Amino acid sequence: MGVSDFEEFWALVVDVWNNGFYGVDIGQMIIALSIFIVLMLARNLFTRIIIHRLEKLVSKTDNVMDDALVEALRNPIRFIPVVLGVFFASTYLSLSDELQSFATNVNRSLIAFAIFWALYRVSDPLSEIMMRAAHILTASMIQWLSKAIKIAFALLGAATILEIWGIEVGAIIAGLGLFGVAVALGAQDLFKNLIAGLFVIGERRFQPGDWILVKGIVEGTVEEIGFRTTTVRRFDKAPVYVPNAKLSDNAVTNFSRMTYRRIKWVIGLEYGSSADQLNQIRDAIETYVADNKDFAKPDETSTFVRIDSFSDSSIDILLYCFTKTTDWLDWLAIKEQLLLEIKRIVETAGTGFAFPSRSLYLEAIGDDLEVAPLHLAGKRQSTETAND
Repeated sequence: MGVSDFEEFWALVVDVWNNGFYGVDIGQMIIALSIFIVLMLARNLFTRIIIHRLEKLVSKTDNVMDDALVEALRNPIRFIPVVLGVFFASTYLSLSDELQSFATNVNRSLIAFAIFWALYRVSDPLSEIMMRAAHILTASMIQWLSKAIKIAFALLGAATILEIWGIEVGAIIAGLGLFGVAVALGAQDLFKNLIAGLFVIGERRFQPGDWILVKGIVEGTVEEIGFRTTTVRRFDKAPVYVPNAKLSDNAVTNFSRMTYRRIKWVIGLEYGSSADQLNQIRDAIETYVADNKDFAKPDETSTFVRIDSFSDSSIDILLYCFTKTTDWLDWLAIKEQLLLEIKRIVETAGTGFAFPSRSLYLEAIGDDLEVAPLHLAGKRQSTETAND
């Protein structure tokens, strides 16, 4: 092994060093990689400096929305050193025209990704801003718009990156259009529910938190109005996922929008009650309802107490009134107090409530007893026997 062999080996090492990977100098690759690593190591410091600066600026305002925007931009800001590291590393390298074009596309793609990622992230705080227009748009509609905006940013970002790499988005959309026709034929229910969801939100039939009833389908509290289904939590706490078409095509009772809550009772009193006792009971109930602040006044809604009818075994008083609260628990408490007060009123009047009964009459003919037909009084439980 001579000097010439060593020189030949060294020349080979230098050649590999200068043209190690696609003609790129290995030394430049090491330096470029070092640049990238340095920026990655400075990533946390860079993020803290930028975020701290932004937080200091927004702290001077009373608006909480700018704080939410800064928090939403935290991760995209952390991605900036990655973009810078790739850019500076690729710029330092002496690349061929083909590799330089590839590196440019990578840098452009990373920049586009960072921009649309930031826009995607700020969509949530922007939806909070749109909530201020709740008197124009419902909360569910705002949620839909927020989701649509996020999807739009994601699609625009993907289309931008595809265009950077020379992929024609128009041709893809045209192909998807033909594919969509085929899919639509087999997914008619899906699109029907999507359109029905728009109608439900546009008509403002209900909002999350409302108590609704759709006969034969569901009764409970609305939790979320989705693109295809609406989640309703039943009173046994089981979630029901109702297709929007069911809510659009059927009558929906929204109990949460009641102005008042009704109490309608038929109070049956004994037939032995005198006219004065009936008038006393009616007037006392009417006075209690009129003077109680928990009940709506007669000029606000229909309210009356009337001696209504002669039933099979009782004289009936009809009580028809409304509570101001629509909350179920409060309504139960008010109704309970009303029931106890009526009980006291009837006892004070010296009469009582009628109760269901059956009357059996026996007739004596000579030495034999003939049982007369059974008479059902309907509202008395005592049994009366008459012998002639």
